[in-house]
Amino acid sequence: QVQLQESGPGLVKPSQTLSVTCTVSGGSITTDSYYWSWIRQPPGKPLEWIGNIVYTGITTYSPSLKSRTSIARDTSKNHFTLQLSSVTPEDTAVYYCTRRVGRFYTNWGQGTQVTVSS
Repeated sequence: QVQLQESGPGLVKPSQTLSVTCTVSGGSITTDSYYWSWIRQPPGKPLEWIGNIVYTGITTYSPSLKSRTSIARDTSKNHFTLQLSSVTPEDTAVYYCTRRVGRFYTNWGQGTQVTVSS
């Protein structure tokens, strides 16, 4: 059973870079056909897809966040990381990591709250 666990800073100051890590257990992030995604949910708003890193290491980002987003992986630690630069209070959200297989998000982490505030 694949499990995902997010870890993040909790609180980030405006203009700084947010960094959240997703550690995967029970399966490899290099397994064929899996897409490892970041999704967030700001308070009172719907889920927003941020981007993903494919089993090959190729990344894709939301056009609205692309200029500030970087997703990377460490295959030796079986984890992948989201970095979002120049954050503002609008980036306050619960950040989730997920695994997508085909069209389906089959596994989710429990989410980590990140608040942007001075």
